[in-house]
Formats: sequence, C-alpha cells, structure tokens
Amino acid sequence: MKLTSRSEYALLALVYLARQPSETYISVESIATAQGIPPKFLEQILLLLKRGRYLISVKGQHGGYRLAKNPRDINVAEIVRVLDGRLAPSTSVSKNFYQTSPIEREPSLVSLFANVRDCILGILENTTLADLCGEVTTNDGHGKPTP
Repeated sequence: MKLTSRSEYALLALVYLARQPSETYISVESIATAQGIPPKFLEQILLLLKRGRYLISVKGQHGGYRLAKNPRDINVAEIVRVLDGRLAPSTSVSKNFYQTSPIEREPSLVSLFANVRDCILGILENTTLADLCGEVTTNDGHGKPTP
C-alpha cells in the first residue's frame, strides 16, 4: 500500500472538517489555507468525497463543505479506498480489488502479503476521523509515551 498525495490531502481535509462544528460549512479556500493544500487539487478531492457520500456541500457566499457522517462513522480505510483503491500490497491478496499477480506462484509469498494486508486493514479500519481528532500518543519502545 502506498498513499498518494490525493489520499493524504483528503485525510488532512477530513480531519480539519471533523474538528469544526458539525453543522458549519467550511469553504474550500479555508480548508486549503489551514491545511496547506493546493485549492484546485482540493476541489477535485472534495468532489470525490462528496460523490462517496462523505461530504455535503452548499453553494453560495456562505457555502462550503461539511461531513455527511459522524467522524466516529468514517474510518481511514474507506477514505483511502475511495481515492487510491486497494490497500493490499499486492493485487493477488486484495479483498476488494483482486487481480492475479506473479506472487501467486509461491504460496508462502501470498501468505506473507495477506498477513501484511491484514495488519494494514486492522489499523486503518479501526481508526476513525474521531480518533484522529483526539490527541494521539504512541509508545517510543521504552515505555515512554510520545506525541
């Protein structure tokens, strides 16, 4: 799995929108400025997210975008799939975008990459926009939390 800039910008925009009051429409320009995203590129991304029913938009002077769902109901995996397609490291182990690939000749490789896929899915499917809006800490490996 490799995230494209499209997915990265989409996630930045969605996290920003998730931090706004739920009924507030935010302009493309405001999101772009706040998150450092090229406005024209952001417009294309937001339209894809709207078609995917993750955003609602209103036109006009006070228009903009807002989330169509509660941030707890949007996981990272579904957003990446909308913008980049498969999450699996090989098409032959993809659950949603299966295609044959050369590694199918070696069952041990298929098993390895299926395990990688499952780890990726486990993390991304269980991480919501609401999770990303909270303060995220990880363990540095020495028992010490790091921001």
